[in-house]
Amino acid sequence: MMEFSFTVPGVPVGKGRPRFVKATGRAYTPEKTASYESLIAYAASQAMRGAQPINAPIGIKVQAVFPIPASWTKKRKESAVWHTSKPDGDNILKALGDALNGIVWADDSQVARTSIAKVYGDVPGLHVFVEALGV
Repeated sequence: MMEFSFTVPGVPVGKGRPRFVKATGRAYTPEKTASYESLIAYAASQAMRGAQPINAPIGIKVQAVFPIPASWTKKRKESAVWHTSKPDGDNILKALGDALNGIVWADDSQVARTSIAKVYGDVPGLHVFVEALGV
């Protein structure tokens, strides 16, 4: 069974809604989403070390770590665990899925099991664990 993990540094970003050019009706991915997906793709390709994309059902576990707001009181900072504001966990998974197409898997439809935890922490980042699921 193949498994590996990698970390994407920085504050996690969810998949943004597609934007449209009024004149042509053409859709495009917002710059913030596109640059974050590139960062994810780079971290994943480093972790894959040149291996071919997985051709099996896949499970992913994700921990999205967000910075604790500086404006919070000391008491609130000490009790902070779960991040319950935007971006939504499913949008983080969408950005991750699209970024890993052709790098970790052929298509994100292969992802059969997902788990995400959004938490506060001292060092923001996206921690990703990928495993090929047994058949």
